[in-house]
Amino acid sequence: METLLKILAELRPDVDFEENKELVDSGELDSFDIVSLVGELCEAYEIQIGAEDIIPENFNSVEAIMALVKRLQED
Repeated sequence: METLLKILAELRPDVDFEENKELVDSGELDSFDIVSLVGELCEAYEIQIGAEDIIPENFNSVEAIMALVKRLQED
């Protein structure tokens, strides 16, 4: 989780990722942010995030992003 929070803080230092539970719905993360985030996550966690996983539900909160990472690490 610490790695994820660091990646997010570097991506958008103006956002409180631990408190905000609607990152995509509220517009805190836009499509460009998500593309950048996907690349960082793939590199940091050595996973592959497919197009089918790039949906708002997977990026709306830190918990949702971490759940996606863990699921992909298990595959």
